[in-house]
Amino acid sequence: MNNGNAADRVIQDLRGLALAAAPGTRLPSVRELTARHRASPVTVAEAIRQLAVEGVLEARPGKGTFAAAPAPGERRAPDLSWQTVALGAALPGEQELQALLATPPAGAIALSGGYLDADLQPAAALGAALTRAARQPAAWQRGPVEGRADLRDWFAREAGGGLRADDMVICPGGQAALSTALRALAAPGDTLLVESPTYLGALAAARAAGLRVAPVPADADGVRPDQLAAAFARTGARLFYCQPLYANPHGATLAASRRAEVTDAVRAAGAFLIEDDYARDLTIDGEPPAPLAADDPDGHVVYLRSLTKSTAPGMRVAAIGARGPAGARLRAARLLDDFFVSGPLQQAALEFVTSPAWTRHRRALRTALRDRREALLTALSRHLPDLVPARLPRGGLHLWAPLPDGTDDTALAAAAAANGVVVFPGRPWYAAEPPAPHLRLTYAATPPARIPEAVTRLAQAMKGRAPS
Repeated sequence: MNNGNAADRVIQDLRGLALAAAPGTRLPSVRELTARHRASPVTVAEAIRQLAVEGVLEARPGKGTFAAAPAPGERRAPDLSWQTVALGAALPGEQELQALLATPPAGAIALSGGYLDADLQPAAALGAALTRAARQPAAWQRGPVEGRADLRDWFAREAGGGLRADDMVICPGGQAALSTALRALAAPGDTLLVESPTYLGALAAARAAGLRVAPVPADADGVRPDQLAAAFARTGARLFYCQPLYANPHGATLAASRRAEVTDAVRAAGAFLIEDDYARDLTIDGEPPAPLAADDPDGHVVYLRSLTKSTAPGMRVAAIGARGPAGARLRAARLLDDFFVSGPLQQAALEFVTSPAWTRHRRALRTALRDRREALLTALSRHLPDLVPARLPRGGLHLWAPLPDGTDDTALAAAAAANGVVVFPGRPWYAAEPPAPHLRLTYAATPPARIPEAVTRLAQAMKGRAPS
C-alpha cells in the first residue's frame, strides 16, 4: 500500500474544505476520499475522527460528514502545518501498521487484523489470574529486569531445550521483542534478510531501526535455502528474520527437508536467524515441528515467542532469547527500553500457561480455528473460487488469497471496505515489488456465521475491479 503520508493528505484536504465551507456543508464521503487520495477507508475514517475531535467537522452516523460551526469566541482554527516541516518525512510502514491495527467501522465485517475474535479469547481465565496476581503486594514490587525466572524458564522449555531461563528476557509483546532484537543485533545501515512476503510489522520495525531490507523468495515450503545462501553472499547480511511455522501472511511451514539447509546457510554466513514462533499455539492440523532453536548448539538462532496472538491483545507478554553475547545484548537493550514488564501481568501469564485452563484453551482454539478456516474456504469456493489458495496453511490465522493478474489489490481493499468488508492487500507485506497481487484474509477475527456474508460483499466489490 503506497499511501505515503496518506493520513496527512486526507486531513489537510478535509481541513481546507471544512474551513472554507459554511457550517453544515456536506463534505466528501469516505468513498470519495479513498479514491481521491488512494488511501484505505480505515485511514480516511481515522482522519475524520481526528478532525471531529478538533471541532473542524461533524460526523453524523448514517448521514455523512459536515463542516462544523466555529465555537463561540473562536478566532481561527489551529495551524499545525509547521509540524510537517519540523518532523520531516514519516517513517515507512507507519500508515500500513495503523491501518492493520485500526478498529473496523461500525457495521463492517472484518476479514483482517491479527488477533483472535473476542469469542475465542480466554478472557475469564485471564481476568481471574490477573485479579489474583493484583491482590498480592509482592507482584507490584520491582522484579528482575529480565523478567520472572519461572516465566523465563517456561519460555525456555517451550523453545525445545536449546535455551535456558538465563538466556531469556521477558518483553511487553512480540513487536517490542522484535524491535529490540533488530536494534541490539544490527546497526543502522546493516542489511536484514526477510522472507518474501513477510510480516508487515517486521518490515516497519526494520526500517524504523535504519536497516536495509532485502527479500528472499519463499514458496509453499517456506524460504528457499538456495536463495537464502545467495542473499547472504550478495548482501553480506548477518541477520535473517524468519517465521518457520505458519508464516504471516502466506501461511507456509518450513519443510523438514529445508530446515538443515536454512540453518547451514545461516551458520556459513556467520549470521543470526531471528525465529519468530508467534503461531506455535495456533496449530489446526497435526502437530507442529520443534522450533529451530531446539537444535542450535552454537547460538545462531534468536528465539521469539509471544502469548498475545493465542490469548488476547491485552496479554502483552512475550520472550526473546539467545545464547552468549547476543543474549547479553538483548537483555541490555530491553533494560534501556522500559526497565521491566509489569509484575502482575507476568504473574498472571505464568499462572495461566501452567494451569489446566491453558490446555483446555488450546484444544478449544484448534477446533474453533478449523471451523472458521473451513467457513472461509467454503464461502470462497462458492463465490470466489479463484481466491482459494493452492495449499492450505495447517495453522495460523490467515489465508493468502491469490488475485487475478493485473488486479490492483489496494484499490480492491478500498472498494471492499466501502462495501462493508475489511480485507488487507498483499502489497505491504513485500519488501520489494510484489510478484503477484494477493489479499490476506483473516478467518480468526469474525464469527463463522458472518463469514459467508463477508465473502459475498467481497465478491460484489470485485465485480467492479476486474483486471485492466
